[in-house]
Amino acid sequence: MDISRLPAEARQRRRAEIRAFLRSRRARVTPAEVGMPAGGGRRTSGLRREEVAVLAGVGVSWYTWLEQGREINVSGEVLDAVARVLRLAPAERAHLYLLAGLNPPPADAGSDAGPDAGPDVGPGGVPDALRRVVDGWLPRPAYLIDRHWNFVAVNDAARAVFGYDAGDHNCLVSFFTRGSVAVSPCHWQDAARAIVGQFRADAARYPDDPWFGRLAVDMCAASPAFAELWAEHQVGSAAQGLKALRHDTAGELVFEYTTLPLPDLPGHRLMLYTPAPGSDTGDRLGRLMETFRPVTV
Repeated sequence: MDISRLPAEARQRRRAEIRAFLRSRRARVTPAEVGMPAGGGRRTSGLRREEVAVLAGVGVSWYTWLEQGREINVSGEVLDAVARVLRLAPAERAHLYLLAGLNPPPADAGSDAGPDAGPDVGPGGVPDALRRVVDGWLPRPAYLIDRHWNFVAVNDAARAVFGYDAGDHNCLVSFFTRGSVAVSPCHWQDAARAIVGQFRADAARYPDDPWFGRLAVDMCAASPAFAELWAEHQVGSAAQGLKALRHDTAGELVFEYTTLPLPDLPGHRLMLYTPAPGSDTGDRLGRLMETFRPVTV
């Protein structure tokens, strides 16, 4: 990715993001954790820029320019050294690559390139066959979102389990502003932090798309909880995991989820949920679907 070819506004956002991200990661690593004496007169418990530079084997000026978001030459080897010093998780390391204008290593999941959809395309440019996959996942929940986290296709089980209705158009907005009183995550703070981290990682993949920045600003104004988590600069990406929630009708439900990127629809993700083994979620889900009345989303 050639950063110099980005619009001025996008370059400014990138500079602000990489500056805040690296500062936040320096602040959480103490000198003792990297074998350095704490010393006196420190204004922060974290590492100084000079210390990161020395430990990573790069020049102090170069690292300062990196943290300032200047358009400098970077390599994967040097970014890996910085990531190692700052103890970045894999998703955070990939995030740093993107902010620096490099593609993450091949191990990073997801694909943003692919051919256009085939001829059998329904509303929203989504292939009819894909919509049939979403509906065919019944009686288990499934939905499809685009790169902006807008709902593209939602099956009846997802509506019943997660409380989505005609007013839900965006996954992120719904989580923080339209949380159903009938449905709530069992570990809301952890779930919220994971969602915000994924959204920040997605925003870095599309630095020339101002939509992400606008939604982040709007969400900070609409949701204090989102604003607090957004300020943490967490990044993350989970292709699979567990989701537990409390449903006022079905009780506690625990699902395994799988996130599938779609090469033919760059940026789109298919979310598939399956009752967790060893739980009674399958039985609870069956009883819930027997009484659920489908609505149009």
